[in-house]
Amino acid sequence: MTNNTANNTAENTAQARDPQGSLKERIRQDLTTAMKAKDKPTTSALRMLLAAIQAEETSTGTRTELTDDDVLKVIAREIKKRRESAGIYRDNGRDELAEAEEAEVAVFENYQPRQLSDDELGELVDGVISEVAADAGEELSMKHMGQVMKAANAKASGRADGKRISEAVKARLQG
Repeated sequence: MTNNTANNTAENTAQARDPQGSLKERIRQDLTTAMKAKDKPTTSALRMLLAAIQAEETSTGTRTELTDDDVLKVIAREIKKRRESAGIYRDNGRDELAEAEEAEVAVFENYQPRQLSDDELGELVDGVISEVAADAGEELSMKHMGQVMKAANAKASGRADGKRISEAVKARLQG
């Protein structure tokens, strides 16, 4: 993947965060840009992403247009799959395949919102724990993890991986 195309894709995504263009449409536009630039890795990754989005749209038997939030969930799922695959490839000495998976992850990450830093995530979790504790009227323990996770996931809205949120919640509820 050329750096220019990756940068252009990131710029297009950042510029296009307006309400008039859907995330799916921006991915299509970036696919066209990558095709014109003859950037095969990016073209391939974006085609796979659009195929995953289309599969999700038709998974119920009837075609339903996904919202941007639904598209972000598909992107997160595809990133997770590729990271797992890259790990398996590395464990089996297939570094070239792992690098290809990681390159796809880099393309997909251009469409996700900025991820929360560890400090920001900690503040978010602390706030959620305070809210849930106020609602529960008692000090929280691990038995409240589900409630806290539900609220924290809703507040993070795609800006943090579920695993990171879970680790932060556990650390605070146990400590």
